[in-house]
Order: sequence, then structure tokens, then C-alpha cells
Amino acid sequence: MKLLIVTGASSGIGLHCAETFLDAGYSVTNLSRRRCPIDAVAQINCDLSAPGFTDQISAQLVPAMQEADEIVLLHNASRLDNDSSVETPSNTLREILEVNLVAPNSLNYLVIPYMKPGSSILFVGSTLAEKAVPGSFTYVTTKHAQVGMMRSLTQDLVGRGIHTACICPGFTDTEMLRKHVGPENLEFVANLSAFKRLIEPDEIASTLHFAARSPVLNGSVIHANLGQVEA
Repeated sequence: MKLLIVTGASSGIGLHCAETFLDAGYSVTNLSRRRCPIDAVAQINCDLSAPGFTDQISAQLVPAMQEADEIVLLHNASRLDNDSSVETPSNTLREILEVNLVAPNSLNYLVIPYMKPGSSILFVGSTLAEKAVPGSFTYVTTKHAQVGMMRSLTQDLVGRGIHTACICPGFTDTEMLRKHVGPENLEFVANLSAFKRLIEPDEIASTLHFAARSPVLNGSVIHANLGQVEA
């Protein structure tokens, strides 16, 4: 049995990943507060911002992991705020670190012992994992840190047959992007790609599925952005 464990599959890229992996024969379990609208997806309700959330989900998740010949752990859920590095108090930074960085680490700690060779740990990164723009301080900071986490996993999992990768989408047509940039800026943002359009979420889902099947990409940071136009 092949198992995808994905965070934040209630909408956007996560939802399309659930659909893509289901079509490829995986069982899919979503971890989030909001339910995934696909009936075939197993739902485990949890709050990724709550310290110790894995203690509440392990009894539901462990039986499926014990049966799985291959596990794909997909760190998709992230919090994106409009904030500034000169105005963000540390308590706010801590809250976002819980979702974007501590939760993936907690899930790694829970899931890795059940991973057999052929399994993978994938991160949905961002163009902002390797650059910065104004007004996205905590997102930029945590996406950079996710790349470091992924690369550390690559080194510490040597010899276990588990591979890692970070897929960094460009501007993808999701609820989160539309909320972040505002409808009045969507055309401008779309024109920042060489194809002059937003990326479709299923394009990123297909890329993540490819990464799950490709151990040769172990440790890779892959920018999936249609070719970003740099000013």
C-alpha cells in the first residue's frame, strides 16, 4: 500500500495533490483543521499551530503507516502573512514558526520511523525560499528554513532509501495567493512569469508526484515557476 500524508489538503495545492496521488493509486490522509472535500481522502482533524498536536493524531495515523510499503510525507500547509521584518513582534514570529517549521519537524519525528525504502519527504516551498520581497517577512524566513530542514534530512537519512526534495512554486492560482496580493494585483503578478499567466495548482501537484517517484532528486530545490521575470 502506498500512502500520502499531506498537510492542508482542504484547498489549493494540497487539494490538487490529494487528487493527483489518489489517481496514482495512493491512499491519502489529510491533516488539517478544514476537511478535504474529496470523499476518498481520510481526514484527521488537527491544528498544526498547537504544540504537541502529533500526540492527538498518532493513534489515528499509526495504523495506516504500519500497513504502508511506501509513505510520502508532504509538508504543504503554511501560513502567509503580510508583515515586515521591522514591525513583527517575536510572539507573532513564534506563532508562524509553529505552523511552517515546528509542525513539519514534529511530523518528521512521528512518521520517519515507519518509512520504508522508497518513501519520501517533500516540501512545498516557494520562490521566496531563496529570495525576499517586501511585506512577507515571516513567510520568507520560514521558507528559507524549510530548505535547510530538507537539506539536513537528506544528510541524516543517508543509507535508508528515503529521499527528500523541496518544490518551490511561483505564483500559483490559489485562495492564499489571491488573498495575499489582492484581486487588483493578480494581472501584475501573472505577468511576472515568462508565460504571462498564473500557475495552475495541478501543475504543482504533478511536479510533486514526479518528485515522489524520483529519488535522483534527493536534496534538490526545484523552482517550478514558469520562468520568473526578474525586474
